[in-house]
Parts: sequence; structure tokens; C-alpha cells
Amino acid sequence: MDLDTGLVLGTMYFGTRTDEATSFALLDRYVEAGGRVLDTANCYAFWSSPTGHGGQSEALLGRWLAANPGLRDELVIATKVGVEPLDGGGVEGLSAPVIEREAARSLERLGVEAIDLYWAHGEDRSTDLEETVAAFGSLVERGVVRRLGVSNHPTWRVERGRAIAHRLGVEPWTALQLTTSYVEPRPGAPVPGKDHRFGFVTDETVDYLDGHPEIELWVYSPLVQGSYDRADRPFPEAYDHPGTTERLAALTARAEELGVPRSRLVLAWMLERGWRPIVGVSTVEQLDSALAAASIR
Repeated sequence: MDLDTGLVLGTMYFGTRTDEATSFALLDRYVEAGGRVLDTANCYAFWSSPTGHGGQSEALLGRWLAANPGLRDELVIATKVGVEPLDGGGVEGLSAPVIEREAARSLERLGVEAIDLYWAHGEDRSTDLEETVAAFGSLVERGVVRRLGVSNHPTWRVERGRAIAHRLGVEPWTALQLTTSYVEPRPGAPVPGKDHRFGFVTDETVDYLDGHPEIELWVYSPLVQGSYDRADRPFPEAYDHPGTTERLAALTARAEELGVPRSRLVLAWMLERGWRPIVGVSTVEQLDSALAAASIR
């Protein structure tokens, strides 16, 4: 997969917190700069919608694609299933009927014939893993999904799911989406907004990826909600430890030497490792700063 700039544009708040005009401007600028990979989910952004349900981001992308005929074939569009809220409480999960139904709904909202990368968004241990893997594989066999990924799962479940896929002869997960950054929270410390038990990259994750080069790592929230550059957004308390102090000192010195924001250097550090940072921005200026990371070594 050619990711051009290496950066994935996260569209979580497009259509809710980020209005349509701003969202279109960000998408236009990203593509103009060579970006080609968009990441969304069927549940984005239910917590910012008066309906209590998602779909707004996918629908906005669908309208933008319709306004830009001919662009679709140049893009990689990734979306997710698994954590859309249910009216009676809880989330949809990863049963075969849910995967089938939600893939169809995502295709309709996006206005596309196939999803380039379809993610299992979160764990569902109430559904047999073989059912989940087979359902995802069926989508690929029918051509409505091209590639599969898994997010917020423990490594052992990722490996088990891939083994099941190989046994069934269906498409395995070849992308992993988790969160991490240049600085990390203390082990076991709660991080606000990060409620996925297995959502963080660990040493085990890195070791697993080193042994499976066919699996890409996509990183969400790589800049810890702007904490590297914005005084009004300090790092959460969980990041307050000697390791952070030392790493930030080294990062600051190098960023000053290069004359770039610390956030841009963090993105460049990830790109050097072969990771795919997902950047969520709300202004063109923020986007341009992130895109400039691709030129730093």
C-alpha cells in the first residue's frame, strides 16, 4: 500500500465538532499535499452527536467524495465496526450479522463499492472469534472489503485470529491500530479518554510486529491531544514520571536544533520506525505542520 506522505488523516470529528466547510478544506489540502489515506469508523462521533449514534464522519466523507468525482480510486479509505452504541446500552460487538449489516451501512454512507481497509474496532469476547474472523473473510471474498485490520485487541487475540483465518483459508488481519507516542504513561496508570484495556502499544506489540513484518502499525492519538506544543493541554498526570522528563528534554533540544515544533519531530520519529501516525486536526495550519514531518529525518 502506497501511503505517499506516510501520514493517515483521521476524520473522527468531521461532520460533528468539525463543520462541513472546514472538513472539506482539510480533506482538499491533505490530498493536494499528496495524502491518500483516510481513517474513520461507523461510530464516529456518537459522543458528539445529539443522536447518541455515529455515522456522521462516514456520511461527510461520502459527500466530499461525491463532490470530487474521479478521486476515489486514488484513495485508501479505512473504517471500523464494533463499538457503535446500542439504544439499550452496550455496543454492537463483532458477531457475523453485525459485521455484515454495518459494512453495508458504511458502504452506503461513504458512497463507495468497497472498503479498502476494514477494522475490528474493539474486542467482543461474547462472540466466538472464529465467527468474527469468518465474517470479515467473507466480505473480502465478495470484494466489498479489500483488506482487514484489528484495533484495541491484545496481541494473543490478534495472533489467534490470524491463525483461525489461515486455517479457514480467508483473509487475515494485516494491520494493527493502537495508541502510543514518544512518551508513555506509567504502567497501570489510568489515562483519560483511553478506556480500551489493550489499546496501547507495548514492548510485546513491538516484538510481535518485528516478527511479522507483513503487519502494519497504525497509531492513533500520536500527539497526546496536542500536549507537545500547547501549554493549555498539558500531558495527563499518568505521563508525569522521570522517563517523560528525560525524553521531553531530548526531544526539545533536537526540535530546537532543527527549528521545528516538537509534535512534528514526534511524527517524523514514528515514520522512521515504519509506523503510520493517524493525525487528527481541526485547522489547515495544524495539518500543514503535520505533513511537514514527512520531510524530516
